[in-house]
Amino acid sequence: MRLLVLGGTEFVGRAVVEAALGRGWEVTVFNRGRHPSVPGARTLVGDRTAPGGLDALKDGEWDAVVDTWSAAPRAVHEAARLLRGRAGRYVYVSSCSVYTWAPPAGYAEDAPLVEGAEPGAGQTDYARDKRGGELAAVDAFGAQDSLLVRAGLILGPYENVGRLPWWLARIARGGPVLAPGPRELPLQYVDVRDLAAWILGAVEQGLSGPFNLMSPQGHATMGALLEACVRVTGGPAELRWTAPETVLDAGIEPWTHLPVWVPPGSDMHDALHSADVSRAVATGLTCRPVGETVADTWRWLQEIGGEAPRRPDRPRNGLDPELEAKVLGAGTQ
Repeated sequence: MRLLVLGGTEFVGRAVVEAALGRGWEVTVFNRGRHPSVPGARTLVGDRTAPGGLDALKDGEWDAVVDTWSAAPRAVHEAARLLRGRAGRYVYVSSCSVYTWAPPAGYAEDAPLVEGAEPGAGQTDYARDKRGGELAAVDAFGAQDSLLVRAGLILGPYENVGRLPWWLARIARGGPVLAPGPRELPLQYVDVRDLAAWILGAVEQGLSGPFNLMSPQGHATMGALLEACVRVTGGPAELRWTAPETVLDAGIEPWTHLPVWVPPGSDMHDALHSADVSRAVATGLTCRPVGETVADTWRWLQEIGGEAPRRPDRPRNGLDPELEAKVLGAGTQ
């Protein structure tokens, strides 16, 4: 297989490149050259946001393209139109954010969608941009040759958003840790390497259309995630399980102040941890245990010096230590 990855040096793109090289595929990456490419991949340099920035892609043919773009849909529109006729399939890594908020628990790929930005539009907001990227891919490649990967929460090595790395760093620091309850709260996410493996399998199968892409509901729990963090870091951390009401009453914001966590019974939990992924599972999605994801992410963090890279276009996650101490001092369940 000849694969073109637009990006290919960070998080999802990097995982796709490594997985494809591991299968013996011929991989080309196209990016701005700001980060080193995975050894074994051919590199083309260009800035898709600049005039003439796609010139390096004017020649060449590929069996599939993987695009993880998450800003102005115009970039997807221009790349897809340029590659039309020279690539067999366009895989756009989208998001479950494209569903009209808030999708009910158990929502599938036919749930109502936000109105996407026009394919040639500039940047608007995350949900409309991602839907606009979907529309751009379908507009250029048609419904039969475009694959829309609606990912949910993505964890694992190379994460540059500050979710699992934040928890690992906080727990490694030790001491009492505010653990948002309930301990058995079900989580739904996908390890970036399982996401990459499914994408490549989908290309081999010639799949098209939209797929919700995260683990089956309840694949892990908040307790399993944080307890795995305690095990792998080996620090003297003590998880203090705290009632959701106590967390919220303290002004702590779900998802951002405490990454991954959203309160049970809320619209946020239904939207982020309760999707129907039966279509992806039926086409080959398999998900590794949460302990493996946590351990491998910790190992990667140690290899790069302990501090994860951060995307500049994403808000900083994490709980202020003073607020954490204040809540813990007020009592836990």
